[in-house]
Amino acid sequence: MQTIELHPEFLSKDGEKEYAVIPYAEFLALKDWLIDIEDLLDLDTAIEIEENAPSTPLEEVERKFGVTLAG
Repeated sequence: MQTIELHPEFLSKDGEKEYAVIPYAEFLALKDWLIDIEDLLDLDTAIEIEENAPSTPLEEVERKFGVTLAG
C-alpha cells in the first residue's frame, strides 16, 4: 500500500484550526486509499467468518468434473 503525502491548508476560526483543505488530487488519492482499507477489512471479516467452513480439495473438484485446474 502506498504512502500518501498530504499538503493541507488550514482555515481557522477564533484562532483555532477548524478546517483542513487539501488539493483535489490528494483528496482522490486519499479516497482510493480508504476504499482499499475498507476492502481489506471486508476481506479480513470474510476470512474470519469462513475460517471453519467446510471445503473441498481442488483435486476432488477436478476428479468430480473431469477437469484440470492447477498448472
